[in-house]
Amino acid sequence: MTDPKLPVGTSPAGPGQPAPAPGESIDGILNPKAVAVARANNGLQLWLHRASVFLFVLISAVAGVLLVILPWTPEWTDNFLLLSFPWLRTLISTGFFRGLCSGLGLLDIWIGFWEALHYHEHQ
Repeated sequence: MTDPKLPVGTSPAGPGQPAPAPGESIDGILNPKAVAVARANNGLQLWLHRASVFLFVLISAVAGVLLVILPWTPEWTDNFLLLSFPWLRTLISTGFFRGLCSGLGLLDIWIGFWEALHYHEHQ
């Protein structure tokens, strides 16, 4: 943004000094501490983004492995929560339902690793 009181072609930074870049404010030129704080915030945001991607990949991989393996174990049908619902126990003990859960687990693993492989940082 230019000052309307300045003649055309002069820089708001002062005579003989280069004009600030389009993304850079006059505060960054006059106050180097503001630039350092902004860079520190960008570094913090970058590490928070990296941590969130790592946690997403970890959680999706663990949940996927559990969904692939757990339906084929005896704990899947011999569950205390299913004792009062016999119709639900017969439903989840079918091969179709177990295969559906395992397929969702494989999909979950695939999504997690796809996210890890396609991770890139915006500069």
